[in-house]
Amino acid sequence: MDESDIRNLLEAVKRGQQTIDSTVAKLRRLPYEDLGFAKVDHHRGLRQGYAEVVFARGKTPKQVTEIVRAMLRAKASHNILITRASKKTFAAVKPAARAAKLRAEFHELSGTISIERSRKMQGKGLILVVTAGTSDIPVAEEALVTARSMGNRAEAIYDVGVAGLHRLLEHRDKLAEARVIICVAGMEGALPSVVAGMVAAPVIAVPTSTGYGSSFGGLTALLAMLNSCASNVSVVNIDNGFGAGCVASVINKL
Repeated sequence: MDESDIRNLLEAVKRGQQTIDSTVAKLRRLPYEDLGFAKVDHHRGLRQGYAEVVFARGKTPKQVTEIVRAMLRAKASHNILITRASKKTFAAVKPAARAAKLRAEFHELSGTISIERSRKMQGKGLILVVTAGTSDIPVAEEALVTARSMGNRAEAIYDVGVAGLHRLLEHRDKLAEARVIICVAGMEGALPSVVAGMVAAPVIAVPTSTGYGSSFGGLTALLAMLNSCASNVSVVNIDNGFGAGCVASVINKL
């Protein structure tokens, strides 16, 4: 539940469309619903402005599905997002969404599952996701799906890294338009510094594990981004497209 859900519930009580007992029953699920193996945080949307997101890795398809069913029972208006999911998890979740007359979509590149319940745009401007190379696209797609699921207009520009910088320069107008930029890069992780030097917007740098041995699974890119000389760069963890999309969404709503 978020603030709009609570307001709608109270307005329904005021108009006599909702009884006090049924309202209390709905509020009883706040702040969380205990499923035994998980405590579903229905209160998070009201507390933080965005709903709980399900991290599927390490959970069984059945566990993920039960969490999704609990979210669907809450009748909230927020979209449902599942990250780091497999095709087996999607096959389990899909019928649960269909039973609620909703459609689950599997974004195979990023391994995310989205269930859309609202198309309301809450972000004030464009979130632009930029990658250095094609190999960085899976992480970028996670950021893109996350930003869109959280009610933002989000677009992507792929494969414009420093090995061919002219590819980036033709997108100067789009870079200038963006309110927040997510810059995803592996190898030496140089692209965020270049992009940040071209714009006034905050740049969220995402190091990826793309690279050869001395990239140390993304550690080289992470350290390079942390040492950026561009003062408008902030950095999230290696391969953390979700974290970048979430932070970008928070910024875009301010």
